[in-house]
Amino acid sequence: MVAMAAVILSFPTLQGLRIFTQKLSWTKRGVRFVSGEVGRIEKVLIANRGEIACRVMRTAKKMGVRSVAVYSDADRDSMHVAMADEAYHIGPAPSQQSYLSMEKVLEVAKKSGSHAVHPGYGFLSENTEFAEACKQEGIIFIGPPSSAIRDMGIKSTSKYIMSAAGVPIIGGYHGEDQSNERLQAEAAQIGFPVMIKAVRGGGGKGMRIARSDSVFLEQLESARREARKSFNDDVMLVEKFVEDPRHVEVQVFGDMHGNVVYLFERDCSVQRRHQKIIEEAPGPDISPEVRRKLGEAAVKAAKAVNYVGAGTVEFIMDAQHNFYFMEMNTRLQVEHPVSEMITGTDLVEWQLRVAAGERLPLLQDDIILRGHSFEARIYAEDPNNDFLPGAGPLLHLSTPAADQHTRIETGVREGDEVSAHYDPMIAKLVVWGEDRSAALKKLRYCLRQYNIVGLNTNIDFLLSLSGHPEFEAGNVTTSFIPQYYADLFPAPRAPSGETICQAALGLVLQERRHTQEFVQASNDPFSPFGSSSGWRSNIQYNRNMTLQLGDKKVEVVVGYSKDGSYTMQLGEEVYHVTGEVELEGGASFLHCSVNGVKSRPKLVILDSTVHLFSTEGSAQVSVPVPKYLAAVSGAGAQGGAVAPMTGTIEKVMVKAGDTVAVGDALMVMNAMKMEHTIRAPKAGVIKRVFFSEGSQANRHAPLIELEEEEEVEEGSSQ
Repeated sequence: MVAMAAVILSFPTLQGLRIFTQKLSWTKRGVRFVSGEVGRIEKVLIANRGEIACRVMRTAKKMGVRSVAVYSDADRDSMHVAMADEAYHIGPAPSQQSYLSMEKVLEVAKKSGSHAVHPGYGFLSENTEFAEACKQEGIIFIGPPSSAIRDMGIKSTSKYIMSAAGVPIIGGYHGEDQSNERLQAEAAQIGFPVMIKAVRGGGGKGMRIARSDSVFLEQLESARREARKSFNDDVMLVEKFVEDPRHVEVQVFGDMHGNVVYLFERDCSVQRRHQKIIEEAPGPDISPEVRRKLGEAAVKAAKAVNYVGAGTVEFIMDAQHNFYFMEMNTRLQVEHPVSEMITGTDLVEWQLRVAAGERLPLLQDDIILRGHSFEARIYAEDPNNDFLPGAGPLLHLSTPAADQHTRIETGVREGDEVSAHYDPMIAKLVVWGEDRSAALKKLRYCLRQYNIVGLNTNIDFLLSLSGHPEFEAGNVTTSFIPQYYADLFPAPRAPSGETICQAALGLVLQERRHTQEFVQASNDPFSPFGSSSGWRSNIQYNRNMTLQLGDKKVEVVVGYSKDGSYTMQLGEEVYHVTGEVELEGGASFLHCSVNGVKSRPKLVILDSTVHLFSTEGSAQVSVPVPKYLAAVSGAGAQGGAVAPMTGTIEKVMVKAGDTVAVGDALMVMNAMKMEHTIRAPKAGVIKRVFFSEGSQANRHAPLIELEEEEEVEEGSSQ
């Protein structure tokens, strides 16, 4: 008894992370059960990067648990490295050689004396072998038992288990015979459209919809390639595709004492490229009865695999609110914050407590749903170019203020680079309101204050999405974006005269600030700042300014008045303009008046471009670049196809001499963990192919030289 007391004394518990005293054994890292199940958690290694690593560290810090980060070459200066108590380098930028390397992660766990590993989401979070390896090393894997990951990770197995547990499932083929013929025959029997899915899939990877027999094999091949790349496994299942379904998922949580609860549902229907971009909890227009049935089905699913920790059971729901089990994600989801907001919980804290052997902090009757929450995922991508992922520096970044009802989950700061090696998510904006319309209003208000310069983002798209009348009404389905495409991608509007005046004022004030010394040294307070285009008219100094709006040039005549105000003439219109730049909280605001209307847009001037952000929206106005400095013209592509981004050439479908029609597939590129098919921009004959399979192509590099058929005919007739 004395010996046992000594054990307990030498390991003081931290803020209620209890230790169970039965069957204790010694390891280098402290005490654990002989069964290898639990022990103390005073130090946790986060086997991830970006926002989720930062999210876990915040809770660890709050609980008095030390955090250990791992980082690749690309992440040396990342936010998660700066936030951690300790950080270890684990390899080059490609994730296969760093964040996906079990050996390297475990080596750091041992070297750092970590008691537990939190895998976050993605990377090793649903890897059975990794969960097993942690257990063998006596390190707690913060997640479910490896058997649950295995059972739920293989979609065909999970369907059988769910069906046996009485959870509703959808029909499909999950068989051993993986031949093209068998899969195509099964698809025909199920009836098109069908969904082709990698059995070990997740995150929208290795998934394709085949709408008819004629495209089935092409889609199957593409899904297999992506699955091999993402999971090193290309076993496929085929199932009925429910048209226009809703994607509704339930947050569940289990402990080692047999308790499992649900923390209500989230609706994640609005997606692009099979990936979620806006999520909400609870689901709009779901009755208390359906909510209870969803929750109970999810708990049944979790209990069927003896689930422990945080998990999500995904269902597809038809228009009549019938729902069918789709899959279970055996980890914390990207969108977990919306469930925390409506239940007042910290699910990462629950994960750490449960992993240390504690009972769930709340049982089902204690979990109360209050209010409504939205999450918008802010990505570096170009919605106007098929949501093509981007990469580059965050030259300017300013966000809404975080408060009790507004959370900004991010892993980047101003000046950081969004890396081409990983997911292009910049942040998650999470808001809470008393009801859905209050939460939606708050979301839109905050999105307008999320201002980024340096790379394309989806912020304006998220604003048009969240402001769509059908979204406001809660009529969401997975085909929302294609269905309302025209509304969500309106033709770009030219900036108003007022906006052009604000941009001109911003440039004039910046110029004034830059040249104050020269003006002070000069006898003339209206010095033309070295501009030769000025002319005088009585007491005014006038100058012509050329601004670039998209591909149009606009001439502005700026008149400097003695009282410090300006007149600005655009064509026939004359505006009276006054204003100053003021710094507030690290950002510059243009406090201005145009024809008596006062406003204070945020002002960012970078690389000869003025960026204005206001509650009405954003605008960009540039100063034209002289021709000799303009970017090299794209003539090198000879009107052929260019790489839309930096990536690897996965497959080349054509060779010199081939004739192609508009839209024919030329190559498949892999970038940002996604496949992109490069198609012929016009009909013609392939003259040259510049890249071979497996090679790297930089953004805007010519991929293929294409001669139009007329050119070829002319050439041959000479």
